[in-house]
Amino acid sequence: MASRLLPKVNSKQGGSACEEKQVVLLSPLGRIEISGCEKGVHEIKLPKTSLLPRGAEPSVACEVCEGAEEMPEPLQQCTAWLRAYFCEPASTGTLPVPAFHHPLLQRDSFTRQVLWTLLNDVKFGEAVSYKQLADLAGNSRAARAVGGAMRSNPIPIIIPCHRVIRSSGHSGNYGGGQLMKEWLLSYEKLQKEKLAQGGGC
Repeated sequence: MASRLLPKVNSKQGGSACEEKQVVLLSPLGRIEISGCEKGVHEIKLPKTSLLPRGAEPSVACEVCEGAEEMPEPLQQCTAWLRAYFCEPASTGTLPVPAFHHPLLQRDSFTRQVLWTLLNDVKFGEAVSYKQLADLAGNSRAARAVGGAMRSNPIPIIIPCHRVIRSSGHSGNYGGGQLMKEWLLSYEKLQKEKLAQGGGC
């Protein structure tokens, strides 16, 4: 459960103490919990759910339900980006991606390289295999390490680990569950097709 914005000083490994805030976004997927500080977003926690919306239409209901007061700028940007993703997906490309302040994304590592590559190179409505992402990140033999990077991704949806699938075409595992991954992939595919037809959202 999200706290009522009680300042929580969090001493993250390798970083200075943060005054962490939490916010909850009610989305088509359920309650998305976002934590962060003035320096950036720490984590996005997806709900564990087996009930997902039917179809893959943009939602009109996507609102902050807890923690709207005193949100630091990275959390404001994060909630704005996620609301756009679910309500007006065509507009996400024009919105700033919030700063990230999770230790995994601060230190230099192959995992960080993979996550940044995924964020920058695999666009809305696209999908890549673990091997293709390993190639893009500069190590074609590291498909297994790419799988590990996806499992440790602290910022799902914005860093779109749901777009990484098996070479066979099967969706593969996902922190939010396979149903959620399949819903996100079909949602993006449908919205991309609509945009290609000039329909907008």
